[in-house]
Amino acid sequence: MAQHNELGKKGEQIAVDFLLKNSYDIIERNYRFQKAEVDIIAQKGDVLAIVEVKTRSSIDFGNPQDFVKPKQIKNLVKAVDEYVNENNLDIEVRFDIIAIVKNKKGFEIEHLENAFYHF
Repeated sequence: MAQHNELGKKGEQIAVDFLLKNSYDIIERNYRFQKAEVDIIAQKGDVLAIVEVKTRSSIDFGNPQDFVKPKQIKNLVKAVDEYVNENNLDIEVRFDIIAIVKNKKGFEIEHLENAFYHF
């Protein structure tokens, strides 16, 4: 597996562990619909958190969250709409980003709630 893929998988596991530690229930991982993949679908209380995980080995080229592009957001929204309808859910949906940067001490995690809106 390519090194960047390994870092991405590690980042997703760090994000799951972080969410669990912060009282979220993990509902799905790597949910796919058409061209989109939703990294994590988690729930806390009456909110369904759709979490995009971005992991980088440095911030030399920008912060991880800056790499979520409009087309990806559009595909995520479409996938989540399908997921909510497919599971007949009546719940508030929030789009989050967990940005992870590898540093000398380990990993720095930033959880951005309501990182983007689907309107």
